[in-house]
Amino acid sequence: MTQTVVITGANRGIGLALARLYQSRGDRVFAACRQSSPGLDDIGVEVIKGIDVTREDSLQALQKALRGVTIDLLINNAGILNNEKLGDLDVEAIRRQFEVNALAPLRITERLAPQMPAGSRLALVTSRMGSLADNTSGGAYGYRMSKAALNMAGRCLAHDLKERGIAVAILHPGMVSTEMIGGRGDISPAEAAARLADRIDTLGLGNTGTFWHANGEVLPW
Repeated sequence: MTQTVVITGANRGIGLALARLYQSRGDRVFAACRQSSPGLDDIGVEVIKGIDVTREDSLQALQKALRGVTIDLLINNAGILNNEKLGDLDVEAIRRQFEVNALAPLRITERLAPQMPAGSRLALVTSRMGSLADNTSGGAYGYRMSKAALNMAGRCLAHDLKERGIAVAILHPGMVSTEMIGGRGDISPAEAAARLADRIDTLGLGNTGTFWHANGEVLPW
């Protein structure tokens, strides 16, 4: 069945791969981003440009662009990474990561959830670096802390949206070869997108709020 999919951070990396995948399935895809890219422009999705997920005016613009659209799947994918170390903390960079990685997905979900009917799905692209139990190396303070906050937001949303019939997935894509990590990774964005879509396809109210690796492993909190 054709569905309407909204993806943030869709101009490159995992977001672009997800947009390409869902478009290839025949779905209607809205791709939100600050700036488009040749790769995004070429795949025939509906691009919503000029969206800075931390800005109120951008969120209003996103909401306006999607007015009247019934959303079957919302994928909050936009994220940033800065690798702070103890003794060399960049507080503004940490704050920015919280704004983009944790607060923005919550704010976007709050605005768009009224357009999501019972049976729709919400996917939060997070990281196992936000796991408390799985942290064996330290560092990357802003990224780890912001993703831990996103994971908690995902659990709260799973509870709050369940009564509306909306299921929530909290998804770690794996170590993906994207610009954000300098191309270091063990899977391609296309492979990560396919795995994430597999997880989303199995999502329902019975497993809402689960923290998954894209390979299907349930991750520790």
